[in-house]
Amino acid sequence: MKLEQLLYPGNVDRARQVQVQLLKKLKLVPLRKQPRFLAAVDAAFTDELVLAAVCLFSFPELELLEEQTGVEPVKFPYIPGFLSFREGPAIYRTLLKLGRKPDLLLIDGQGIAHPRRLGIATFLGIILKTPSVGCAKSHLVGDFRMPARSAGSYSELTHRGELVGYVLRSRTAVRPIFISPGHLVHHQDALNLVRCCLKGYRVPEPLRRAHQLTQKLKRAQK
Repeated sequence: MKLEQLLYPGNVDRARQVQVQLLKKLKLVPLRKQPRFLAAVDAAFTDELVLAAVCLFSFPELELLEEQTGVEPVKFPYIPGFLSFREGPAIYRTLLKLGRKPDLLLIDGQGIAHPRRLGIATFLGIILKTPSVGCAKSHLVGDFRMPARSAGSYSELTHRGELVGYVLRSRTAVRPIFISPGHLVHHQDALNLVRCCLKGYRVPEPLRRAHQLTQKLKRAQK
């Protein structure tokens, strides 16, 4: 399929076909080497717009190196399980604005912890041929045991008998976050990378900064 067809399938039936085709390219493999540059990705919405933010960090120092934003019209309806087609195009084009290619994408959303194993982190990782990790603030699919209340505790997230990620207590006594590999990383890589990005907040520091940027964009639209 051409890139335009992947990003803009037009309707749900074609979007489902795109997911089937992309899933054939999914690879969950150990990282070959530690990433040097990490891009954190967040998206927000108004009634008519997608607001994308990308923050590039050095890793593991987490020094902010670059910020990019993108604003595009919403072209796909809100349908659970197909959010990649709603926010993916704006994120994709914003990532292309970066001055250097990231070694890894850390995305606010799901990786393979998705009904069809194709959350936004997997979607973008496959299209960009870049290792990717999904880190979501809410549960989408799968069964898990609530981790202990102490920071650092985690449990496995399984769906249809398959390990799809981890549920991590990033701060003591706060709601956990949901981590899943996207593409070209393995489960343990995903968990370890997110742990390395925690700086005392519930969400990893790179995603927290990217979220601040989308909220700034959102306020500017009012």
